[in-house]
Amino acid sequence: MGRLCETEGLNEDQIQILKAVRQFTEEKILPVATELEHADEYPQEIVDGLKELGIFGLMIPEEYDGLGESLLTYALCVEEIARGWMSVSGVINTHFIVAYMLMQHGTEEQKKRYLPRMATGEVRGAFSMSEPGLGSDVAAIRTKAVKDGDDYVIDGQKMWLTNGGSSTLVACLVKSDEGSDSVYKNMTTFLLEKEAGFGETAPGLTIPGKIDKMGYKGVDTTEMVLEGHRVSADQVLGGVPGKGFYQMMDGVEVGRVNVAARACGIANRAFELAIAYAQTRETFGKPIAEHQAILFRLAEMATKVEAAHAMMVKSARIKDKGERNDVEAGMAKFLAAEYCNEVVQDSFRIHGGYGYSKEYEIERLYREAAFMLIGEGTADIQKMIIGRSLLKDYKLKG
Repeated sequence: MGRLCETEGLNEDQIQILKAVRQFTEEKILPVATELEHADEYPQEIVDGLKELGIFGLMIPEEYDGLGESLLTYALCVEEIARGWMSVSGVINTHFIVAYMLMQHGTEEQKKRYLPRMATGEVRGAFSMSEPGLGSDVAAIRTKAVKDGDDYVIDGQKMWLTNGGSSTLVACLVKSDEGSDSVYKNMTTFLLEKEAGFGETAPGLTIPGKIDKMGYKGVDTTEMVLEGHRVSADQVLGGVPGKGFYQMMDGVEVGRVNVAARACGIANRAFELAIAYAQTRETFGKPIAEHQAILFRLAEMATKVEAAHAMMVKSARIKDKGERNDVEAGMAKFLAAEYCNEVVQDSFRIHGGYGYSKEYEIERLYREAAFMLIGEGTADIQKMIIGRSLLKDYKLKG
């Protein structure tokens, strides 16, 4: 391992966890990632191995059979896993967001019911906010829950569920008319139980099938169709309707730290591949790394990798202190995603024609990096969040 992406101030437990994840990545993920990705094959053996490592319960408190680790520890593990194969980190991310929302907002009964089984990976989480045609405009969601006695009946269509097929618990944001003047207080998060697989996986809940994607292969990304799906009121996250938007935004903040960590992992791997190739490929009688044009490019790539990592670590540490990190998470996600794409493109150029070949790993990274630009909100959405917060902080007086 080189000097990039090192993190100061880690305790011994964190160091040992990262060491175990790094070894797992080297031995179990990197050797098979490209083959599984090209086949669009779900990485079941890798997922089983991560369960054994305790990664699915990394941040779940010990009282619920998890490891009780910090967001920083989790983000650093995600960074390392994404360095091996980004899709695997995606399998974990949505599961983790659901667990985090339960930890922060769930009733004690909900925590006891789900968190111990989520820690082992027996219950697998998916996160559902987006819908066809609305993109990042969360206020425009149409999927609706109507009260019917002690139950709710939900109708609508959700989009872009990572783990949509493999999950058994979906945190789903819907409209629920609670009589508030604010659209944001008329949304509720429901915990929807279903079977793993495709088709009708619960009465009135259908997962049509996998969406075929340019990258982010292996992991199942799906739609979810709700037609008269009946759910009891005790499946409202936190037990009180009307709080869904704020619960989801809290989950998205940690999700953005995760996407930043994934982008850091991809960028670091792209740099490793580039600097290794540049020392073996020769032109004009010497390795291309000795040509100033390539040397400068490598220096710029390394600087971007290091800057993105530092921003990601800062945003995780702020959240771990119990403070809101909407600005820092937005900055980390924005910076890491943009730099990831630039570093991967530079690595692609250094590889020359071989970078265009599916035999070389950089071809896979090139497609994976594109998803970082849109996952958990586009760059433009991050800029809006950052800019609006900065205007409040720097508002002129008088």
